Amino acid sequence: MATFLATYDFLLVSMVLAAVLALTLYLPLMAGQLSVASPGFYALGGYIAAILSTKVFHPGPGLYPVSLVVLEMAVAAVVSGVLGLVVGVPALRLRGIFLALATIAFVQILGVVALNLEVTGGAIGIFGIPQPFSSQLQYMWLAIPLLLLSMLFVARLERTRTGRALIALREDELAAAAMGVNPTYHKVLAFTTSAVLAGAVGAVSAHFINTWNSRQGTFDTSVNLMAFVLVGGSRTFVGPVVGGLVLTALPEALRGVADVGGLPPWLAQFLRDGRLIIFGVLIAIGTVFFPHGLITPGLLRRLGGRRRARAA
Repeated sequence: MATFLATYDFLLVSMVLAAVLALTLYLPLMAGQLSVASPGFYALGGYIAAILSTKVFHPGPGLYPVSLVVLEMAVAAVVSGVLGLVVGVPALRLRGIFLALATIAFVQILGVVALNLEVTGGAIGIFGIPQPFSSQLQYMWLAIPLLLLSMLFVARLERTRTGRALIALREDELAAAAMGVNPTYHKVLAFTTSAVLAGAVGAVSAHFINTWNSRQGTFDTSVNLMAFVLVGGSRTFVGPVVGGLVLTALPEALRGVADVGGLPPWLAQFLRDGRLIIFGVLIAIGTVFFPHGLITPGLLRRLGGRRRARAA
């Protein structure tokens, strides 16, 4: 087990952070909004943490204080939330593919701005971000609580009046508005909450990766997040979490299968060189045969009913 953890420490932490980031896409989807702005707020949070840790706090020798990382997460969350509110009010008047295009443009604009600012390091980015832990696996002390708190928040949100209003908007916006639900308020609330969470994840990721540049939070990240939600399931918060964990680990798992002895040489070589192709094919197959994702509310109810039956 120790060898496994030492070998795959970076992957394990990346899986947890990807699961949290997938939840940032799920929150607007609760209100029926196809927003892919999360990578932009993710990149913004990372830049805030990188700038504060390297240019403002000026840490001394030794490990970077974890308390300052938590402070950076709070600052990144607040700044991302404010920007999310500013962007969300006009952008969320759009619907469907038009909103997706607008949020993609927002991500691209942030990337161009980061490329041309001196404080962000331009195209080179910011290197040497101080480390709060002596090993990558210890980042689990930040990543796992962030994931659990995020899941607890979203699970509780789904059961509140606000969460039910968001779900009503997703199912039928006109009917929800006729019942007294304010579409603009709830859409902006979901969008801003998503921005807050994405900014906090970005702050942790900047320290974890140890460098931050304009390649973080690009359109490719938006596509990956969409795959996490579509394959995992977009009707319950458990779906994006499972999708983020599984799809982040899948390419490395395919590499591991290739290294297993006994396979024909041509098959092992194909798994090593073509694992990303296989990854894409598996995503396409999953969306065809599981249009609502692997995890659905009905599946969770059935699993819960079986557990209760066994307990009885």
